Amino acid sequence: MALAIVLLSGGLDSTTALAIAAEKGYGIVALTFDYGQRHDREVESARRVAEHYGVKRHIVIDLDIGGYLSSSLTDASQEVPTDGLVRDGPAGIPNTYVPGRNMVFLSLAAAIAEGIGAESVFVAANAVDYSGYPDCTPEFLEAFQETLAVGTKRGVEGRPVRVDAPLLRLSKAEIVREAVRLDAPLDLTWSCYRGGNKACGVCDSCRLRLNGFKEAGESDPLEYDRGDDG
Repeated sequence: MALAIVLLSGGLDSTTALAIAAEKGYGIVALTFDYGQRHDREVESARRVAEHYGVKRHIVIDLDIGGYLSSSLTDASQEVPTDGLVRDGPAGIPNTYVPGRNMVFLSLAAAIAEGIGAESVFVAANAVDYSGYPDCTPEFLEAFQETLAVGTKRGVEGRPVRVDAPLLRLSKAEIVREAVRLDAPLDLTWSCYRGGNKACGVCDSCRLRLNGFKEAGESDPLEYDRGDDG
């Protein structure tokens, strides 16, 4: 059975990407990063999703770099925006951006994939209904694929690890529909940037998720403090 590494954050998108990889018949190795997020809810969700799918190898890597990253997702002194995004600089990138996150995650995932002989790395990057992060774009993923082609042993041998981003050009509603079609465990997922017992319903991630469920005509199984009416 061909192997695939799936970057699993425990959110709606990464869980759907895992479901797609499983449908394609891959043996799944889930990879989750604890990089100093302001809460551990998403890591726990990733564990539960991996257990749901019977994933035999779920690697959780503790990077412990949150204190060095300027982001409201890792720095509790910065407010997570709840009334629209706080965008910084001329590029309009919000303060929820985590510097180099996908670059680091994909590099480690590709290294592990090469080491264990996995064919693909599945990443849930999305460039349609997203927060404007530059490491979620087709241009970034194409450049990273080219890096694997020239900077790895498998690459120079003509068989680089493939970066598979099945959600890249889907709307959030389309992702929800795909998750429902695949019977993904949406009740186990977590998308809220702020943590807590209930999702806040007002951070950008919650807003995108709620709008996706609303447009898809589906009910979100998560409980929300606010904003659950879409």
